[in-house]
Amino acid sequence: MKLRWILASCIALTVAPAKPEAVTVRWAEGTVHGFVELRTASGALLAHGDLLQIPRDSDIESRLLFHFTDSSDFRETVTFSQHGVFRLETYHLVQSGKAFAADLDVTLSANGDYVAKSTSHKDGKPKEYRGRLDLPSDTYNGMITIIGKNVDRKAGRTVHIVAFTPKPIVLPLALIPSATERITLGQHSEDAVRFTLKPKLTTLQRIGAALKRQTPPDSYLWILTDEVPAFVRFEGPMYSGPIWRVELTSPGSAH
Repeated sequence: MKLRWILASCIALTVAPAKPEAVTVRWAEGTVHGFVELRTASGALLAHGDLLQIPRDSDIESRLLFHFTDSSDFRETVTFSQHGVFRLETYHLVQSGKAFAADLDVTLSANGDYVAKSTSHKDGKPKEYRGRLDLPSDTYNGMITIIGKNVDRKAGRTVHIVAFTPKPIVLPLALIPSATERITLGQHSEDAVRFTLKPKLTTLQRIGAALKRQTPPDSYLWILTDEVPAFVRFEGPMYSGPIWRVELTSPGSAH
């Protein structure tokens, strides 16, 4: 009996999953003001936007803002540290207006505390969830483009995100290098790696998502692989909803 217990313990130790580790900082973030556009999968313009990064004493605040033509609003703010590894500190997502199926206001802290408030545009019924999640150290809401610049371009890796449906679910997200493409930049072209972003659902989650017809599709991220890596394009749902495309753009002259 004792031998059987010892063998069972050894097997359990052998198959125990490895504890997630935060992504190592290979390229530190700094002051940024980038200009982006949000388009449908077919290319129709939905919104102009700004990507802002503001260094502070011990962390970085990053904001992604979209100004929709129909007055809908999307604001994603994340603060993170980059002392050897990237660590999320706080996350705040606000989306409202006709561009979305529901208004959503989400806050998430590094200790796992969250509040998610949602109001459906169909029935107007509000929902609110609050509590504490057990967050892996490699949870990167609002930071996937940053992580894409720092992971191995041949091996990729799996990190975690919290999907707010609006009830939160912690999901592994695999960044899989799937192709190298030539990207045209002005008068020249450079190589970019295309990552496939694949959510990893458990069997029960896959069944539940299929029954609700909410199985999350793969997303795609393009990272320029020249001397200094840079974000080029993202294509997929903004956590939920239709397939949209985020691309860098240049500011135009006011007339």
